[in-house]
Amino acid sequence: MEVEQTDENLIHCIYASAATAEFTPKDLEELLSVARKNNEALGVTGMLLYEKGSFFQILEGAPEAVESLFEKISADKRHSRISKLILEPIEARSFANWSMGHAAVPVRKLSEIEGLNDFFQAGKCFTGLDDGRAKILLKAFRDGQWRSTITGK
Repeated sequence: MEVEQTDENLIHCIYASAATAEFTPKDLEELLSVARKNNEALGVTGMLLYEKGSFFQILEGAPEAVESLFEKISADKRHSRISKLILEPIEARSFANWSMGHAAVPVRKLSEIEGLNDFFQAGKCFTGLDDGRAKILLKAFRDGQWRSTITGK
């Protein structure tokens, strides 16, 4: 997907939340399918991670689109304990060509789900990312630091 935005008109919103119920690979596939269509229509890019009942997402795009989408996600009954971590202007998209990263689907299943990347596989998840705040937060999610904060476990 090629999304046109001027550099001065981009923001990213980074949030974490707890799932209200465990997501199966089929649930995630359905979520991905709907999200891809909605995000493309809004001109929003980014990445969604799900691991052991915790979501972590980066949304990038025009301020109105990103903020509207975050409000919609905040009202979604599949999320609880939503914590907006960062909302700020960005110079360029970090995930313009990403659909979704995921850590819980077995590797053999990843190839069956169109647009789903195994973000944590083989330690290559940060190739091509700059050393900004999003990368630091992604590493923290990968290392499991969100589960205790978001789920209370």
